[in-house]
Order: sequence, then C-alpha cells, then structure tokens
Amino acid sequence: MEKADIGLIGLGVMGANLALNIAEKGFRIAVFNRTGSRTQAFVENAGKLAENIVACDSLKALAEAIEHPRPIIVMVSAGQAVDDQIAALHTLLEQDDIIIDAGNANFRDTRRRMAELAESGPRFIGMGVSGGEEGARHGPSIMVGGAQEAYRRIEPVLEAIAARHEGEACQAWLGPDGAGHFVKTIHNGIEYADMQMIAEIYGILRDGHGLSASGIAPIFAKWNEGRLNSYLIEITAAVLAKTDSGSGRPMVDVILDRAGQKGTGRWSAIEAQSLGIPATAIEAAVAARSLSATKKERERAENRFGTPAPAAGPATEEALTILEGALFAGKIVAYAQGFSVMAAASREFGWNLPLGTVARIWRAGCIIRSQFLGEIADAFDQAPETENLLLTPAFSDLIEAAHPHLRRVVARCAEAGIPVPSLAAALGHFDTIRRSRGTADLIQAQRDFFGAHGFERVDKEGTYHGDWSDT
Repeated sequence: MEKADIGLIGLGVMGANLALNIAEKGFRIAVFNRTGSRTQAFVENAGKLAENIVACDSLKALAEAIEHPRPIIVMVSAGQAVDDQIAALHTLLEQDDIIIDAGNANFRDTRRRMAELAESGPRFIGMGVSGGEEGARHGPSIMVGGAQEAYRRIEPVLEAIAARHEGEACQAWLGPDGAGHFVKTIHNGIEYADMQMIAEIYGILRDGHGLSASGIAPIFAKWNEGRLNSYLIEITAAVLAKTDSGSGRPMVDVILDRAGQKGTGRWSAIEAQSLGIPATAIEAAVAARSLSATKKERERAENRFGTPAPAAGPATEEALTILEGALFAGKIVAYAQGFSVMAAASREFGWNLPLGTVARIWRAGCIIRSQFLGEIADAFDQAPETENLLLTPAFSDLIEAAHPHLRRVVARCAEAGIPVPSLAAALGHFDTIRRSRGTADLIQAQRDFFGAHGFERVDKEGTYHGDWSDT
C-alpha cells in the first residue's frame, strides 16, 4: 500500500477539516480517532477525497502507514490529553519522526514537551492554527515553532493547505520551541481586544443611540468597505442582520450576553504581565469576558443602580464618523500592544521572531485578518527593531489623526454610563506613553517611604533613599 505523507490524530471539527484540506491538496493522509466509528464515518463522508485518506484503527497502524520520517498532527484538547498522546506515540515512533501539536496549547507546555523529547525523540513541533472550522477546511493561518529541519519535512504540506494573500501562503516557521504557540496566543489576545471594541461600539449604537440590530448591521457593512475592512467587521454586519427563525427577533437579541473563553486570551494577558509589557486593551477585554459571566450579579446591580436611558440622540453621519475613528484608534493601540508583547517574548526566549512575517501570515485565514495587517508588515520592514508600532512614522500619523475620536467617545460614554473598558484602556495607554514625565515619581516615593525600596533621581546616577523620618 502507498505510504501516507502525513498522519493526524483527532477527528473533531478542526481535525476533520484539516485532514480534508490536506487530502484535497493531493497529499495522502493517515487518520486515527480514539472512537473508531468516527474514523469510519469521516472516511465515508469524505467523498472523492477518501482516495487520499488511510483510516487506521490503532496508533500502531497509523505509525506504520506513514512515510519516514513520520509527521503526525495531534488535534486533541490542550493539556493532559496532549501529554497522554505523546506518551502513547513515544514507543511507536523513532527519533527523527515528528509529533505536531496543532491545538491551542500553552507555549510553556510546548517548551516543556520539546525539552522532554530532545534526547530520546521523536521531534516536536508546536503549531498554531487560526481560522476556525472554515479556515481549517479551506486555508488557515499557520504559525510554526520548533526545530527548523523538522519544519522542512512538513513545509510542502503547510504551504499547500494555508490561506493565501495575493498568492503568498499564510504560513511560516517563526522560531524554536514555543514560538509558534506563543504567536498564536497573542493573536488570540488581539482577537479578544478587537472583538470587545467592536462589541463596545455596538453597545453605543444600541444603548446610546437606540438603534436595533438590523439598523446597526449596515453601519458595520459600510465600515467594512473602508479602513476597518476585516473579517471581524464583516461577520459583525452579517451577525447583526440575521433573524432568529423561531422567534422572528434579531439573532443577537435572543443570545445570552455571557461570553465564553478557552484560555488563550487569558494567557496573553498573563504573559504580557509576566514580561512587564502593558497590554491594557487586551487585559480589559479578558476582564470584560469574565464580567460577562457574572450575569446574576449584573442583574442585581441593575436593579439597585438602574441603567441610563439612551441619551446620545440620532446616529448622524458625524456621530458615525466619530465612532468609526474611535474603533480604528482602539484597534491601532491593541495591535501595537500585542506586537510589543511578542517583541519582548522574542528577546526573553531568544526566538528572533520575524514580526513583519507574523503580520503577513495573519493577512488571510486567521480571525483577525484585515487590510490593516499589511500596513503593520510594511512598518516592520521599514523599522525591524521597533519597540512600539505607535512610534513608527506610519502609525504615528494614523493614531494622531484618530485619537481625538476615541477621546470624544470615551468621554461621552463615561458621562452616559455606557461601559467601554477596552476603548478606555486604549486611550489611557496612548495618553500615558505620550507623557514623558508621568506620576510614577510619587509611587516611587511612596514605595521608599513604606518599604525602603529606593528610587532614582533626575539629577544624578544611582539609587537613593529619602529622609522620611520627619514626615
């Protein structure tokens, strides 16, 4: 029997669609699922693509079906399930074979697994895959971390199945060990902020201007034709225009306002804090999801404090222009924060992340794909060592033009009692970084007063303590 080019374990939604994508691109793929009936059903429903699929009833059969060196994609739940799968494969594979974790793994787990397998093998790759079900089936954005020689073995497959932007495949090797999974984590953190800011603008239009979902949908559709053009703006317009067939009401109006999260957004905020990089818009978005889960508390609070009535008046063209500019400004800050976190991690872990390449492979396939990412890639081409996108010439001009809109929106929402935590955090970040002398001088004085932590002076080098004895 002809050997398979690659294997895959786990035929859930993402795994099944990724396997079909691989088969459709002409590669022979061996598949295994713990529940055998799912494997058989998958092959039976694959149609003509079944010719490129080898159904395996055991891990041993899977390993024997693949051409050496054997790459096997693992698409199971993050955490212990991945470790269990590695343990099960360890005795079946050789040192030059490759286990590819394509789930939403914590990059620290990826680094640990790579270190554990370093001497005995097989080789290990942490591969971030973004794009959801549709992306997995027709072209995701793929972020690879691990040994570059192991990546070369699977590069032809990844090049074929990845999304394309102007003919360029949206996949790349980004660095050793956990680089790929870390970049995917920050992608999801930016995604959290992007989604939260869009939701905040939706809240202003709904609760401030009193518009219905069907009235808001064309606004986002129009914005999608301009500088906010992106997948998330596009689907926002589509979601808001959708009617629930059962009740006849707008679909969003029948959905409980309690958002879920799988951990990657939270990890991005944790890692930003660990690296000492301010990612306040992302952190606010993660906190907003946590607050959304406190539904009963929010109901009690509304009964106690009430909710302000819509007070913004009609949604005029001027008002919509301001909202569009505010969203654009918030988006700039959130992306700048995410890329600053990646730059810091690259230094911390010695990854040498190609940030321009990261922006390029996010231009198609992934959830935060947008025309905006092309401008980010260009900015890194012109200034590869930049620490902050906001300080590059192009983005300095963009934020300078857009931040007055953000300021007006945040101020008006504060007065009206409309929550905009991520937009407000983005504004706070911008205002803080553009003030060369902030207020941390007082904080340092306080720290020295109660804990003798010391401080630096503006007029001479060294660490000093204040004489607080007579204070």
